[in-house]
Amino acid sequence: MNYKLTPAYQPVDVAIALSGSKSISNRILLLNAVGGMHLLLRNLSAAQDTVVLKQALDQIQQGGNACIDIHHAGTDMRFLTAYLACTPGEWVLTGSDRMKQRPIGELVAALVALGADIDYLEQEGFPPLKIKGKHLEGGRININATVSSQFISALLLVAPLFKKGLTLYAQGEPVSWPYVQMTVNLLKQLGALVEERGMEISVSYSALHYAHNVFVVESDWSSASYWFSFVALAPDAQVTLTHLFTPSWQADSVLPDIYSALGVQCEYTSGGLTLYKTKVALQRFEYDFTDCPDIAQTVAVTCLGLGIPAMLKGLQTLKLKETDRITALKNELEKFGARVDVTADSMLIEPGGYSANEPVRIKTYNDHRMAMCMAPLALRYGTLIIEDGSVTDKSYPDFWKDVAASGIVNVEVE
Repeated sequence: MNYKLTPAYQPVDVAIALSGSKSISNRILLLNAVGGMHLLLRNLSAAQDTVVLKQALDQIQQGGNACIDIHHAGTDMRFLTAYLACTPGEWVLTGSDRMKQRPIGELVAALVALGADIDYLEQEGFPPLKIKGKHLEGGRININATVSSQFISALLLVAPLFKKGLTLYAQGEPVSWPYVQMTVNLLKQLGALVEERGMEISVSYSALHYAHNVFVVESDWSSASYWFSFVALAPDAQVTLTHLFTPSWQADSVLPDIYSALGVQCEYTSGGLTLYKTKVALQRFEYDFTDCPDIAQTVAVTCLGLGIPAMLKGLQTLKLKETDRITALKNELEKFGARVDVTADSMLIEPGGYSANEPVRIKTYNDHRMAMCMAPLALRYGTLIIEDGSVTDKSYPDFWKDVAASGIVNVEVE
């Protein structure tokens, strides 16, 4: 399904109800299963990844042999690989063609070193996997922290099940470390015995518990990023995003700091976070996204729309996402006259003098973030056609409905 976007040319003052953080939702779902706690989880993410993970966990709890297909959900693949390795039964864990191209060898090697029984069914180092789940003793493991923080989180999430606990040492310059810290914080909140010593984290064998029967998930800062971009590029806009708080465990909560120089002022209220349009305070943008790669595409697009040269660093994990996001972003930004120079972990954007004479068609590469991050450019470049826009279901199913209801741009299904 394609979406046609045109500028609305009107002031906007709207409140958007964001669903829960996908990162927190997926972790609390897995920990709820690991601890057998039967918590009532409220404001769970409506993202496809979370829906698929919940369905998979329900399927696993029915027991027996099973083939579990997680489609495009990379987080689900990592977390379930670890969970199934210590859940008795025989399992096949598979996904989409793109998922079969996303490496998982570091995690599998770590689990095998801890006693897990995992085989590759097709290409070595990649899904699908055949897993014979069993109770694991645990122990000490070293893991490369430069590839994916989700490998580390996957191990930590199941560590309370290991009879000898887990001592994990993260080697190398870590990527997306705030997501590991989110995992640690959740473990502690649920009563796990966790010790942190720099890049070494120990989790003891322990029962999980929570002081309340209800766990409320904070709204998703990654989803909020697109509204920061809309406000930055709009002529006049005020947007309130519900259930966003400070301090936050989410890495993307750095958005107010980043956008303060890109023309967006923020104010926390009892209802959440309100964004106001202000003046842009810089002529060139530079930032290292190592800790928050999911918002890099959004910020890149904002800088292009504002006509600000930008140097984005710390992008090394973007090539391993739903698509090669560095290449995809370069391809689409160049349609607007930008010069884009890329390396394996950086992107330099030099906006060009481009005026659209006809609608610009945006490819989304089966990547939800490509569809959403490009949408605000309609405010600066006129009509856009977002191809296969329904990929937003992966993380923000109500995105197009919210954008249309806000009135910030006109949305038509093509």
